Amino acid sequence: MRPLKRLKLVLGLLLVPMLVIGGFTVESIAAEVIMYKNPSCGCCGAWAKHMRGAGFVVKEMPREDMAAVKEKYGISADLASCHTAIVDGYVIEGHVPASDVQRLLQERPQIVGLTAPGMPMQSPGMQAEGIPPKHYSVLAFDKQGKVKVYHRYE
Repeated sequence: MRPLKRLKLVLGLLLVPMLVIGGFTVESIAAEVIMYKNPSCGCCGAWAKHMRGAGFVVKEMPREDMAAVKEKYGISADLASCHTAIVDGYVIEGHVPASDVQRLLQERPQIVGLTAPGMPMQSPGMQAEGIPPKHYSVLAFDKQGKVKVYHRYE
């Protein structure tokens, strides 16, 4: 084996355990978010920017009929917000902070997804960038319609 090729192989073999031990995987570094949104919604774009800033790859899918999207993914009126996203099989409804989505992907609970119902004024995408979320709850919901608080922002 040529010296340069051998060096690349050794460096590659050393890098993989470092990534695994450090808790980084390709999935956690660049999880894809498919976000359905009304084409004219500005806060949805701001939420996408928030998610990109946390390392997610966001694909924005403008849709005129968001009611059909919400129906497809089982979002009831009381859980609804402005945009609906799919991340690794989970539904993320509305202005859920990236940290909650990251936790969801780590824990992998048996739920349909997370929601921040309505449009909480102090949530990512609804307030100035970099300000921490306040005064709302992110809810987890399952196929049976059970809803519980996943994270409360005081």
